[in-house]
Amino acid sequence: MVEPVGNHYIVARPVYSENSFDEEHEKLHRYHKNFWDNLKLYFRCSRQKAKRIALRFFPIVSWLPAYRFREWILSDIISGINTGLVSVLQGLAFALLVNVPPGYGLYAAFFPVLVYFIFGTSRHISVGPFPVLSLMVGGVVVRLVPDSTVNDNSTNTSNIDQERVMVAASVTFLAGIIQLLLGILQFGFIVIYLSHSLISGFTTAAAIHVLVSQLKFMLQLSVPGYNVPFGIIYTLESVFSQIKDTNIADLVTSLLVLLIVFVVKEFNDRYKAKLPAPIPIELIVTVLAALISHFLEFKKRFNVAVVGELEEGFQAPVAPDIGILQKCIGDSISIAIVAFAVAFSVAKVYSIKHDYPIDGNQELIAFGLGNIVGGAFKGFASSTALSRSGVQESTGGKTQIAGIISAFIVLIVILAIGFLLEPLQKSVLAALALGNLKGMLMQFKEVGVLWRKDKYDCVIWVVTFLAAVFLGLDIGLATAVAFELLTVVIRSQFPSCTILANVGRSNIYRNRKDYTDIYEPEGVKIFRCSSPIFFANIEFFKEKLITAVGFNPLRILRKRNKALRKIRKMLKKGELQVTPKGFICMANQTHESDEELDNNRIEELDQPTSMTDLPIRIDWSSDLPPGITVPHVNIHSIVLDFSAVSFLDFSAMRVLQKTLKEFIRIDIDIYIAGAHEGFLEKLERCEFFDEEIKPSMFFLSIHDAVLHILLKKDTASSPKLKLTEKGTSKDCIINTSNGLRSRENTNPAETKF
Repeated sequence: MVEPVGNHYIVARPVYSENSFDEEHEKLHRYHKNFWDNLKLYFRCSRQKAKRIALRFFPIVSWLPAYRFREWILSDIISGINTGLVSVLQGLAFALLVNVPPGYGLYAAFFPVLVYFIFGTSRHISVGPFPVLSLMVGGVVVRLVPDSTVNDNSTNTSNIDQERVMVAASVTFLAGIIQLLLGILQFGFIVIYLSHSLISGFTTAAAIHVLVSQLKFMLQLSVPGYNVPFGIIYTLESVFSQIKDTNIADLVTSLLVLLIVFVVKEFNDRYKAKLPAPIPIELIVTVLAALISHFLEFKKRFNVAVVGELEEGFQAPVAPDIGILQKCIGDSISIAIVAFAVAFSVAKVYSIKHDYPIDGNQELIAFGLGNIVGGAFKGFASSTALSRSGVQESTGGKTQIAGIISAFIVLIVILAIGFLLEPLQKSVLAALALGNLKGMLMQFKEVGVLWRKDKYDCVIWVVTFLAAVFLGLDIGLATAVAFELLTVVIRSQFPSCTILANVGRSNIYRNRKDYTDIYEPEGVKIFRCSSPIFFANIEFFKEKLITAVGFNPLRILRKRNKALRKIRKMLKKGELQVTPKGFICMANQTHESDEELDNNRIEELDQPTSMTDLPIRIDWSSDLPPGITVPHVNIHSIVLDFSAVSFLDFSAMRVLQKTLKEFIRIDIDIYIAGAHEGFLEKLERCEFFDEEIKPSMFFLSIHDAVLHILLKKDTASSPKLKLTEKGTSKDCIINTSNGLRSRENTNPAETKF
């Protein structure tokens, strides 16, 4: 019964152990599905399930019929045109990161958008090339088709380009297969293993790689690709060794473009609330740069590198090269996971902002199919770029209709007007690629914020960044994930363990170091472990528990058993007599050394203490015969708060069982409070309980356990008070202002806080 009294409340109920509560309230023993039951349920078919799967697999069926044509179409058209123009430029620029001819970047900006329109669940992200992925694919391309195979022969160069295109397409195709399989197998949760700190550190490192990789285009130097650990150092060494060969025209052009892009982007960010749409600076710069390069004949006069001929139309789809697939399985897995993690993170931001659901597994399927189709048509891996998605959303995009319109803009460039971009300098594309890195490079600010908020996350960020920068993006990602999981193990291996006390004379228990108004029942220790208990931290848990109670129970047990053997020996030799007042030592007694006692031991030291053969029961806290000392134990009960223990594995269970028995064998009662549902059942299945450890030690809450201890001690000191057979059914009143007392206690000796 709960009675509200102002801003207080009074609770009147019995003191419950787990068993008594289950018996009184008739707990149902439910059948828990096993693996095979869930498998059968997953593959069971019905009309409703088929309809649900179809709607989930084709999200377009759900949102397209509800499209508000009059309200949304104009916004989607404007958004699509702006996004399409950015997609064209980013496709061309990011193709340089992949080390393939720029025109193939347009395929990566076109095909995945069409697929995502049908299968994707986000309404606002812009699908297409992403600099981090492009760089990862480019690493595979350089490894399998290194720069050392390229010479000045134009025919050979063309063949090398085709080989590199095939490698990029094949690794993209395999990454799409992996994403599709993960989506079908419902592995969308895999993104939870990539924390925000890890993704932030990884993308920042990728931005550094992009910056270094574009130096050769900005300076027009012949720098080979190094897709090996510490490759970034080798690249910088190669750049600086050739710095005197820099093409000044390309350098000046790229720096000028970078300056203009950064200034205008800063203007867009600062006045975005007042501007109807961001200034399309990339488009303006591209048009001007192409016109200037064409009319001033930059290629002929300054020998600058230009985009060159862009093939009109599409090439026939090709099957992936099996030999290439076998060499890039690990790379494809990394690309698949990073592509999904980045895209899902961006999609989640917009889904929360605009209040609609997204499905992680369906996103995997959508991106998987998009990369399969894109790879078949010689594109490279796609995800989403923050800047491009920001353009689509900020210019009024409502649905993926904007994405289709952006794809239509890319299509126009592929089929009709691509030739207009042929005189464009590659250094301009490199500058545009760097202009999109501002957001990722600004993530350096997070280091200071994370250090103040969570040092573990800060360390994860720094380790991820350094590993990805120096070891490469693929090995760096694997290293970062391994380190992140290691921090979880470390945090679990050394959990926070505290001693609790009653605060405010109520049913609230907190760390006794944090409050002044605390009450600790005499002889009771309340110990909390805020972590799962498993094989890696069970010894730490045991050490902390022993430190909290102030003694090692095994040492106490051995001392007591050794003292008993000594007392038995003295009684047998007549050196000790028992009187109503205790032990009396006789004269001329002799004592055996500890070594002699150990050699003549009758029973194992670690066995429970037995006094059945003695004429008197020994009180270890009272006076013992001269020459016999046993450490004093000043507690009689220990309450273990398991409310934060989410699981207990079998290895830890055996060590815990042994530890609890050590306490029980020195007459200390053990109680476990707040264990989650199913905990008791698991212990029973694992044969945790025996004659010494019984299920009756489990209580619903710390307060129930403490009340039970107080009532038990109260009954022991007052023979008139008797507990019921269950031992825990006496009603108690918990009053937050006046303390607590036993309902049956009406005399001055009542139990109180």
